[in-house]
Amino acid sequence: MEAIIFTGIQGTGKSTFYRERYFTTHVRLSLDMLKTRHREKVLLRACLEAKQPFVVDNTNPTVAERSRYIAAAKDAGFRVVGCYFQSKVADALIRNEQRPLEQRVPVVGVLGTYRRLQVPNPEEGFDALFFIRLSQDGFVVEEWQREVR
Repeated sequence: MEAIIFTGIQGTGKSTFYRERYFTTHVRLSLDMLKTRHREKVLLRACLEAKQPFVVDNTNPTVAERSRYIAAAKDAGFRVVGCYFQSKVADALIRNEQRPLEQRVPVVGVLGTYRRLQVPNPEEGFDALFFIRLSQDGFVVEEWQREVR
């Protein structure tokens, strides 16, 4: 049983990474899709009770926001993996502008998330933590070595 928690500002490739790596194996919990915290909570509870692997595909910029998922997953016996999506703000804004109009996040929203961003660390309760960035060849995934932003 595995819970994967994404962290990163908008436009860093989180949803694309989910589709490429976890679409066939993990349920996706995403506020973009579910629209409300209530729906997210219902689906999270269902995954935990059914022992269904899941990915939390939200920005999750703060320790407090990540802690609710980590605690619930740990209590249910899940292995908890963190994935931190690093990107320069300018690059994320460019990718955001390339999205279909209805999927774009206002610039103020991206910048606000960046200002709140707390880089995840193993002390939060992750069993594994990965640093992910986009390159011209796709995603580069590295085991967590140090804190970077």
